[in-house]
Amino acid sequence: MFCHLRPVRRLCLEKAFPHWFLYSRAFSGAEAVNALRPLYFAVHPDFFGQHPREREVNENSLQRLSVYLENLQKPGFKSLKPTQLTFYVRETDQNSSDGQEPFSASGFRAVKFTLHTRDLLSTVLYILNSCSLSVEHIQSLNSNVHSQPLKAAKRMSDRPIKWDKSYYSFTGFKDPDEDLEQVLRMETTLTSWLDNNGESAVKKLENSLPLRKELDRLKDELSHQLQLSDIRWQRSWGIAHRCSQLHSLGRLAQQNVESLKNAKGCTIIFTDRSGMSAVGHVMLGTMDVHHHWTRLFERLPSYFDLQRRLMLLEDQISYLLGGIQVVYIEELQPVLTLEEYYSLLNVFYKRLLKNRIPFHPRSLRGLQMILNSDRYAPSLHELGHFNIPVLCDPANLQWFILTKAPQARENLKRKDELKVIENELIQASAKKFSLEKFYKEPSVSSKQMVDCCKRLLEQPLPYLQGMHLCVSHFYSVMQDGDLCIPWNWKSGEAVK
Repeated sequence: MFCHLRPVRRLCLEKAFPHWFLYSRAFSGAEAVNALRPLYFAVHPDFFGQHPREREVNENSLQRLSVYLENLQKPGFKSLKPTQLTFYVRETDQNSSDGQEPFSASGFRAVKFTLHTRDLLSTVLYILNSCSLSVEHIQSLNSNVHSQPLKAAKRMSDRPIKWDKSYYSFTGFKDPDEDLEQVLRMETTLTSWLDNNGESAVKKLENSLPLRKELDRLKDELSHQLQLSDIRWQRSWGIAHRCSQLHSLGRLAQQNVESLKNAKGCTIIFTDRSGMSAVGHVMLGTMDVHHHWTRLFERLPSYFDLQRRLMLLEDQISYLLGGIQVVYIEELQPVLTLEEYYSLLNVFYKRLLKNRIPFHPRSLRGLQMILNSDRYAPSLHELGHFNIPVLCDPANLQWFILTKAPQARENLKRKDELKVIENELIQASAKKFSLEKFYKEPSVSSKQMVDCCKRLLEQPLPYLQGMHLCVSHFYSVMQDGDLCIPWNWKSGEAVK
């Protein structure tokens, strides 16, 4: 019936995927995870300890990728919404070839792409190709690949047949290229995204309310019982996960009353490893057992002693550098233990003693600096503090600080003013939209938050009433109903 339909030009599949892709069987979930190992190695958050913002972006993108892969494996799924992902990709042996976006001085580059695939294999290939990672290992993972794929592929036309549009109109089949073109044309806007995701967020939020109340109760009880300053979480774990962690701490408090008394006045943070943080918070590794936690609480007096020595070291460095304050900014610096940070300060202090810099006493009071181990040249941050490398040349350091000191004072003043404006806009936004909670991720700067809030206040957004809204770098509905929107969201209706 359709013999009269003529083939039209299309993008050849072989240019996007290996020849054997056309002959391979469906991928299993385990094989997909195996095949994506080069990606995990290139983007894993643990490799971005010195870059908190990039670490957070990769962590969130991996979570969203995991959800996408899970949905692909659900029986009877029809279609998935296009998912935009951003990864910071480390330079590795597999992706150091030419012909791609250059790596930054820090050794990574940003890669953005939209997933719109319908099966695991094409998804894996698309991701690896987008990140300029090798796909050669996938053929060996797919055990039922045609025995002569390359030979068979050579017999195929370089221009495979694509049916005319009338074929899809007559049969009712979906034109895959039409779906792809629509995805490429589509631009997510705030209103369209809220229209599509508001209902599911409300359901998740309602379902999480009992657990949220339980979390607040557990947190208040433990804070009062142990006389803690605060209880926090370093990662965006779900409410159920957080409750489980507090239950574990509660059981430990019943079994080891005396050792936990050492934590009086401290802030406890649930994170990846146990110890004391650079700012003196008690870190409880969520993968550690009670025995490790108990030992940590027993050792707290020795940590407090090291903390006093660390503060003395900061004062000595400040004295040698004209009164500049040495600070540790959690949002901008890698997560360091107290021992690691003390070691960093000690190395820098010994270099200063060896190469005295003639600063006038107290001439730099009111200024701030942080120490970095991954830089060789000093810099001035937009927030007003100096980034000083541990191995910085003392002569260059003196010239740089004295030259940039006026600008640093201006930046610090502007930061304080911006913080006041930011807090006022957060309160105004929460009030206008009747938000239950309005917050931002640590990687979102005050300048970005101010811009986001100003634009939000110009919008009529009734769907936000009673919701938990988080300003981030991407769109997402969290498992407990929190809405995440990018700080630079687009306004208007979706463009199709």
